[in-house]
Amino acid sequence: MSSVIPAEALATAIKECQGPETFCPMKFFKTCGLNNKTAQDVKKVFDILDNDQSGFIEEEELKYFLQRFSPSARLLTEKETKGFLQAADDDNDGQIGADEFQAMVIS
Repeated sequence: MSSVIPAEALATAIKECQGPETFCPMKFFKTCGLNNKTAQDVKKVFDILDNDQSGFIEEEELKYFLQRFSPSARLLTEKETKGFLQAADDDNDGQIGADEFQAMVIS
């Protein structure tokens, strides 16, 4: 992950959302700098988040979003997970595809 996002920026982004209900995907992407990365870099991050390599990030995988960046980070709450999914799932199929993820990150 450090090849795409500097460790210091990632640590800052994770620290900003330590408490329950403090996670905001757009703020996280901005703080860690992912929103300024290339489409290839965003795809690399997507592939890491897609734990089962299905080509989609499902709600169950979103719960572990922060832990995919730092194993000691907290789980997202159900409200945060559902909000994240709703914000990125443009076609309302209950999962986030690579194009949807990229559109959300870079927007």
